Amino acid sequence: MDWEKIKLGSWSAVGGAIGLAIVGFNWGGWVTGGAAEAMAKQTAVTAVAERLGTICVAQFNRDTAKSQKLIEMKDKDTWEQGRYIDTQSWAIMPGDEKPESGVADACAKQLSKKS
Repeated sequence: MDWEKIKLGSWSAVGGAIGLAIVGFNWGGWVTGGAAEAMAKQTAVTAVAERLGTICVAQFNRDTAKSQKLIEMKDKDTWEQGRYIDTQSWAIMPGDEKPESGVADACAKQLSKKS
């Protein structure tokens, strides 16, 4: 057996594996289990907020002064619109005491599309 060839082959395999891992994690879209879990949780939170945003819009539609309040909301900066909706309590779901995270912002996005 030629130990030099085996040694060279082994080091080449190790180098190739390291190179593959670097390329895979940086440009190949590979992620660790923890990163995948964090992305899944964020996706779930966003999906729930968008769905509850629809209920927020329905609660807005029941407000008797909705036309004036919509104008007031649209006059605010985008980042302030969620706070405005929080003060109106539209983002608080029936049975809850406070709004879920992101619901007011999702509601503001949907209300901003109204004319």
